[in-house]
Amino acid sequence: MKDQLRHIIETTLTQLIAQNSLPALTLPEIQIDRTKDKSHGDFACNVAMMLARSAKMNPRQIATLLVDALPETDFITKVDIAGPGFINFTLSADSAQQVVKTILAEGEQFGQSDLGAGQSVQVEFVSANPTGPLHVGHGRGAAYGSAVSSLLKAAGFKVHREYYVNDAGRQMDILATSVWLRYLETCGETFIFPSNGYKGAYVSTIAENLKFAHGDAFLAPTVDVFDGVVADEPAGGDKERHIDDLISNARRLLGEDGYRHVFDAGLNAILADIRQDLSDFGTDYDEWFSERSLMETGVVDDAIDALKKAEMLYEKDGAWWFKSTEFGDEKDRVVVRDNGQTTYFASDIAYHLNKYQRGFDTVIDIWGSDHHGYIPRVKASLTAMGKNADRLKVLLVQFAVLYRGSEKVAMSTRSGQFVTLRELRDEVGKDAARFFYVLRGADQHMDFDLELAKSQSNDNPVYYVQYAHARVCSVFRQLSERSLTWDKVEGEKQLTRLTEDHEQALLSMLSRYPEVINTAATNYTPHLLAHYLMDLARDFHTYYNAHQFIVEDQPLSQARLTLITAVKQVITNGLSVLGVSAPETM
Repeated sequence: MKDQLRHIIETTLTQLIAQNSLPALTLPEIQIDRTKDKSHGDFACNVAMMLARSAKMNPRQIATLLVDALPETDFITKVDIAGPGFINFTLSADSAQQVVKTILAEGEQFGQSDLGAGQSVQVEFVSANPTGPLHVGHGRGAAYGSAVSSLLKAAGFKVHREYYVNDAGRQMDILATSVWLRYLETCGETFIFPSNGYKGAYVSTIAENLKFAHGDAFLAPTVDVFDGVVADEPAGGDKERHIDDLISNARRLLGEDGYRHVFDAGLNAILADIRQDLSDFGTDYDEWFSERSLMETGVVDDAIDALKKAEMLYEKDGAWWFKSTEFGDEKDRVVVRDNGQTTYFASDIAYHLNKYQRGFDTVIDIWGSDHHGYIPRVKASLTAMGKNADRLKVLLVQFAVLYRGSEKVAMSTRSGQFVTLRELRDEVGKDAARFFYVLRGADQHMDFDLELAKSQSNDNPVYYVQYAHARVCSVFRQLSERSLTWDKVEGEKQLTRLTEDHEQALLSMLSRYPEVINTAATNYTPHLLAHYLMDLARDFHTYYNAHQFIVEDQPLSQARLTLITAVKQVITNGLSVLGVSAPETM
């Protein structure tokens, strides 16, 4: 409806300019908003006030010209000018009822649009280091990224979902060395495990599988493993140097092939677990992109060469530095260390160069909020390579904080003390977890209430919405039990019988759904859809409690059955976008 009104206003203004009733001017983007007070009509437009300065006219004068020139339409019954120049539109009853027919005709397609016009968007999300299972913090990024991707697709964008696999770098070396040390323990070697190693039970499981498959093939004496290694922090040493020395010894003692085998054993086991975990959570990807491939295909070297050619790198103390301070960063950043190894930042530069090379119109990164400071330097690197950094959108997600009662649950992947996403899903269910994760704006702090998520009450948002869907299904089961049927054609003919306030509220709410999808998509705000579904469920439950749907008055009964069928369809569509099921019984 907004699009129709916008088109009519644009066309009428263009005609007024052509007739010299208005001076030649560039039309602004015309905004149509729903009125907060129904006495002011259904929609309001402020275009007259937006044009006043450039037209050098009083906004009410412009509004009067516009209103007088508007063509007659079947769906507008009244147009008023209010205040300094607002134009209020009141829609006909037929237009409100038409949405039901549209919903039933379009079914699962209702709410989808061509707003994006097929523009390609890459959405990269979660991308947790494969150094351990996903925890509840990652779950929020998964639910948010999935919902944003689905919203963009519904709004007509071509979406490519991607997970960036950090299968290279120091953290993966720490994981590989942790696996090897646990493997040595299974072979009978004894030592104090490094304080900076990965200690989760999953590391021991991988080590045990390695031992089962290869026996003593990777065995080395403890004295050799710790030869030349500086003391760990608990012994008055340096924990970072301690683990780095162990990594160096692992590489030397195992050799290139042996080290790669142990490395891949850890990587592949954890990555397979992450893939399965996300799939079971309803999050799937079009591509799992390997960081290692950037090095193997020379993209990292290409990015560094491009920065050198642009004179945006300089050499200092044997390392190569990016001039990020020229773009507002607090300090310059190393891309190649003095030992010749590239940094994480170098890989990130190369990865974003690769994204641009693949031709996406928009690139969306969804990161944890702790990466906020990383945004300027990544955008700076793109600008330095001659790319339009505005094509990159970085969306930040606050990690959810899990509570058991009043006790906050500690989270640490390195120490192995965390609640996994799988454990959360097993406890509260996929639907509740996904819906709860998107109830608040991604940039807002979130406390995850386990007890509320598990409760079967109207206080539980996802239960409240799903129960509305199940209630509609129960009405049709009652209809069947009475040997009665719903006649869609007759129901659509009788929609004029829907005159109750509760029915009008539902009709208005249903008509808002396409707008909510487009707004949530373009602003990357799936919580708007979650709250819309809660509002729709509230209006339906109120209607359900106040009226009977299966009544003696058959025309009225058919009209009401038709209306609640439309409600059921919209709830199904909305929940599907959020990756949540719509059960028929509860």
